[in-house]
Amino acid sequence: MVSMKDVAVECGVSIATVSKALNDHSDISEETRRKVKEAANRLGYYPNSAARALKTNRSYNIGVLLNNGLAHEYFAEVLESFKNEAEKKGYDITFVSNHSKKMTFYEHCLYRNFDGVLVACEDFSNPEIYEMVNGRLPVVTIDYIFNGSTSVNSNNVKGMSELVRYAYSRGHRKIAYIYGNVESEVTKERLAAFYKTMGELGVEVPDEYIKESTYLDSIKAEKLTYELLKLKEPPTCIFYPDDLSVVGGKNAIKNMKLHSPKNVSVAGYDGTRFSQMLNPKITTIRQNTREIGRIAADELISAIENPRATIVKRVVVDAELIEGETIRKIGN
Repeated sequence: MVSMKDVAVECGVSIATVSKALNDHSDISEETRRKVKEAANRLGYYPNSAARALKTNRSYNIGVLLNNGLAHEYFAEVLESFKNEAEKKGYDITFVSNHSKKMTFYEHCLYRNFDGVLVACEDFSNPEIYEMVNGRLPVVTIDYIFNGSTSVNSNNVKGMSELVRYAYSRGHRKIAYIYGNVESEVTKERLAAFYKTMGELGVEVPDEYIKESTYLDSIKAEKLTYELLKLKEPPTCIFYPDDLSVVGGKNAIKNMKLHSPKNVSVAGYDGTRFSQMLNPKITTIRQNTREIGRIAADELISAIENPRATIVKRVVVDAELIEGETIRKIGN
């Protein structure tokens, strides 16, 4: 097994210099640091994790609370980016399960000796999440804001506003919105942005154009689409809470012998890969999952390694309108 001494001999420096170079100490020149790291890679030297943990009083392990998030492409991509960034900085990630109910999430994280915790796709009203956020471990949340921890959020307000304005620019005034879980912070932001932007454009939204659904529920989206299209004055364009729900909406449109976007325009949200594989491609808002995951990892590891210098932030990451092909231009 290759030791630190072997790397020192290879580079012609002391063991102390090798240690400092591998740990990026400021008193080591860039040339020496590069030389040592290249030699360590070439020889196959890996620091002993137990020794590193003992020295730094850290486990280099981050807990992840993710309830069913891997089934959602958005959260799966955020987590992949988070994992990649954490690994670059020498950290492993471990999913936190609480099926036994013998311990709370927070107690479980303390028991596993995590350095910090990422909370995403969870029931943020759960008292156990409040316990976690108010505990002594550094916490970063995705798409939810707590006063005592940093959050990284997609810019739902700007994203929804852009989608409304795009549909408006295509001639649509009768725009309906099937939104996701009403208790979700994401839903509240998008719904408020929808009403606000429609108001700014001088368009009144009938109450019957607003329908509550749940995320990733194409069956419920299909049912609600039937209700909208049976109205005396049906909408010309329907927004859905996510791209998968659009599929349910399109099924309803097809079953009513209509065509999308010829008769009814539709739009999703998330910008999932599959949405652009469909024909026609779905008009949607693509969330920057890679940047959200990267920033979340950077913020959490910074809080772990520099607790005294940590400032709680609300980081907002812009999304992008994907015009697609499902909002048809109508009128003049």
